[in-house]
Amino acid sequence: MQTPPTDPLDLDVETFARPVQQRRFASAMEQIAASRRRESPARVFVSAAPRTMNNPKWDSWLKQIEGELPGGVEILHYRNAFTDRPYDWNDLAGELDGLVVVGKQKRPGSRVYLFGPIARLELRSLIAKKPVLLFGHNLGLIPAIDCKSQVLGPADAPRLKLIAPKRWKRDSETLQAALHALGSTPMGREEPRPATAHLAHPFATPPR
Repeated sequence: MQTPPTDPLDLDVETFARPVQQRRFASAMEQIAASRRRESPARVFVSAAPRTMNNPKWDSWLKQIEGELPGGVEILHYRNAFTDRPYDWNDLAGELDGLVVVGKQKRPGSRVYLFGPIARLELRSLIAKKPVLLFGHNLGLIPAIDCKSQVLGPADAPRLKLIAPKRWKRDSETLQAALHALGSTPMGREEPRPATAHLAHPFATPPR
């Protein structure tokens, strides 16, 4: 995720990621897709606060998320992932293939989404390892790498703000790469390259 300058004109973009970061992300997603075991469905956790899950629209949002993910993906969330075990994110994260975060919309129609401390930590734990997507209520799924991020206070329990780019397009290369990493068929474009350092940190700022 990026934190670019706050010039209002910078919001009128298709992505906040630099081209090199987009390429690294696509390459990382391709390698994830090539290495993932196909005999079992991908497992994606939908992270949402209790207030969001109690919203009358929750079931429709879940259905929309499921419809935008590749077919056969197993959807997990707090109500079905922790029914028979205590909340232990580190333990669950090792079983996941991806994460979708559902934040509080700043206002109806806004591209700004707010997340509490727990959601922020969940996102941070997977952002450099697996496909992480923001669910925009009126935009669909957006890779977190394409969003502008800002850490909010308080210092002892920091929260997170994600801003979706104004000219976001659903046919973006980053989204297709993320969805492919969660799909069930190989990409078939080229032979996967050996894992390199950027796979561990595909979103890192390139060296100057």
